[in-house]
Amino acid sequence: MPKISNRAVSMPASPIRKLVPYALAAKAKGTKVYHLNIGQPDIETPKTALDALKNIDLKVLEYALSEGNLDYRKQLEKYYHSVGFTDLTTDNFIVTNGGSEALNFALSVVCDSGDEVIIPEPYYANYNGFTNAIGVKVVAIPSSIDTGFALPKIEEFEKKITDKTKAILICNPGNPTGYLYNREELQKLAEIALKHDIVIISDEVYREYVYDGEKQISMLEFPELKENCIIIDSESKRYSMCGVRIGFLVTRSQSLHNAAMLFAQARLSPVLIGQILATAAHNDDAEYIKSVREEYTKRRNLLVELLNEIPGVKCPKPKGAFYCVAELPVEDADDFAQWMLESFSDNGETVMVAPASGFYSQPELGKKQVRIAYVLKSEDLKRSVELLKLALEKYNNK
Repeated sequence: MPKISNRAVSMPASPIRKLVPYALAAKAKGTKVYHLNIGQPDIETPKTALDALKNIDLKVLEYALSEGNLDYRKQLEKYYHSVGFTDLTTDNFIVTNGGSEALNFALSVVCDSGDEVIIPEPYYANYNGFTNAIGVKVVAIPSSIDTGFALPKIEEFEKKITDKTKAILICNPGNPTGYLYNREELQKLAEIALKHDIVIISDEVYREYVYDGEKQISMLEFPELKENCIIIDSESKRYSMCGVRIGFLVTRSQSLHNAAMLFAQARLSPVLIGQILATAAHNDDAEYIKSVREEYTKRRNLLVELLNEIPGVKCPKPKGAFYCVAELPVEDADDFAQWMLESFSDNGETVMVAPASGFYSQPELGKKQVRIAYVLKSEDLKRSVELLKLALEKYNNK
């Protein structure tokens, strides 16, 4: 039998998806599963995108341009102008198959095997997979649930920089915590990047979804980072079109752009039909974004309030994205999450969450925590928290 590569053996399992077989088994038994484990909104995709899908009139589904088709990149230029970055042109964008491919391109451009990337934790679990696949080491900067996952002093980042450090990777607003960076924090990160000539990779796919009158501050607001900044963006969360798999990389740096284009050409092209839908979604989208933001605000407030009413549960209120991290009164959230799918139901229903251990470089730090996505309508969130409360009571008494 062929030997499996060390790279494959060391690839981490996704904490978001690793319990899927147990969820499928539960459903096969007739149990309804409320999915709070994954950022798949139940909010409808914009009608403009759905209509574009229905009205596609192509005789040949041909390759797209490696950098993305011009009509879509013109929409991206228009969108970024609308949020204040009027210097950007179509040449600043490379369209990718989801934000994941954009991040893979960014890491591949700035890192060689053995290099290091500094990331505040907890962080999006797939960052582990992306870095592992190219032999890059994650150097984590821990934050605490007790401070609402506030970023540690920026000086902690500088302490971690070595001659192997090539980038600082942030997600703003953050997945899984919903943390929102302030201008002072980002300014200090920019100064560190320039001082050490490293790249800031800023994952900004949740840009629109910030709450309580707050505003997301992009790393693009620091023009001094022209040669030291890559933005990761995606249509998946903005327009509730995760299955379309359209994201993009943004940079003002010609050298970073040219290097990323080599990877874009090597994988041929981004999805053609996805670009057609994404182009249409950007048309007259202001009211859509506003209504979705209002809906997420309502869901966030409900979920966090109900979670904190459960004895022993601790859940800070996130400022952005559509996730929260909750600490549960259990010793092993991985075991509890699996047990809920295998052994618990109430009136034929159970709930699926994502154990937070996979969102840390050291799994023990998240051993009692879970990530919950508030992507379900309010009545389903209420029922999910009710099930979670019942499950905790039964689990701790078994």
